[in-house]
Amino acid sequence: MTLNFADRVTRVEPSATLAISNKASELEAEGIDVVDLSVGEPDFDTPQNIKDAAEEALEAGETGYTPSQGIPELREAIAEDLHGRGLDQYGPENIMVTPGAKQALFEVFQTLIQDGDEVVLLDPAWVSYEAMAKIAGADLTRIGTSQYDFRLEDALGDLRGAVTDDTEMLVLNTPGNPHGAVYSETALEGVRDMAVNHDVTVISDEIYDQILYDDVSFTSLGTLEGMRDRTITVNGFSKSYAMTGWRLGYFAGPEELVEQAGKVHGHSVSCAVNFVQHAGIEALENTDDAIDEMVAAFEERRDLLVEEFEKRGKQIATPQGAFYMMLPVDDDDQAWCEQAIENAHVATVPGSAFGTPGYARISYANSKERLEEAVARLDDEDLL
Repeated sequence: MTLNFADRVTRVEPSATLAISNKASELEAEGIDVVDLSVGEPDFDTPQNIKDAAEEALEAGETGYTPSQGIPELREAIAEDLHGRGLDQYGPENIMVTPGAKQALFEVFQTLIQDGDEVVLLDPAWVSYEAMAKIAGADLTRIGTSQYDFRLEDALGDLRGAVTDDTEMLVLNTPGNPHGAVYSETALEGVRDMAVNHDVTVISDEIYDQILYDDVSFTSLGTLEGMRDRTITVNGFSKSYAMTGWRLGYFAGPEELVEQAGKVHGHSVSCAVNFVQHAGIEALENTDDAIDEMVAAFEERRDLLVEEFEKRGKQIATPQGAFYMMLPVDDDDQAWCEQAIENAHVATVPGSAFGTPGYARISYANSKERLEEAVARLDDEDLL
């Protein structure tokens, strides 16, 4: 029997980040000590109050199906949280709760993008944006920002030259994975002007919005005049609440989008896990102190890495959010990352996976001791 695979699958590459993680696991299974700087998840345990809320929900029998859109209490809590950030256009009816923010993004792409639609990505861009767009049949236009140290305001001229009346969607991620940049309000206003002028829908992926450093302020795109009805805000619980394995996210947008995306949602995942949704309410309402402690630790690690790399002549565009940085490496970044894991036993992700060759993404979701060990190993192997 010959299997004929669908074009929508064969045109997509496997996840580069998962491939590196699998390689690190293989080496560790052989007894090799690997410093894994490829992982896109906090190294902190889920706060105890969230775990307690999940256990209470389990004991209360919250184990069955929920309404496909999410339990009303969680959607109300999400709407209240969004209102606190100035996104008062969203009510519970505008929110779809999903098993992770990745599922939310997938559903939005599937609902809004048709074959041949143009989707614009800002490079470096999280690896799954490209895959999701291609699965939906999109044609991609990619705008680089590395030449501007990932500052979007400096790349607006390039973006203006790319966005036209034929552009269907722009994907924005701030604070960003893999670069940790936080886009200024000036930059977002430039995006707003283009979106309004050319009638473009914008996905605003804000999954790292609470992981901010240096007293930098965060602006949600949907709060800007003209963007209330053309912004789809995506967020979740994985990063800020250290809940990656819980798989809980959401998107917020016009009610008609929620209705149409509900078809994709209902015929695929049905609903997010019942007791996890109850834990999500607790996360939103009572976890600020735990977030502050985690962010403070990330900031110390960021500072340590920037200093250690600069000692070795590597200038880093200092991240203002998330927990990643882009390390300039050889032009063949894939080969550099392979040497890093094979010789130095340090796992990183090649920048080419994010559309930006010549870099390696470093995750500093690891202890300061392990980060220092990673830099020392790379230095010993003449990789810095």
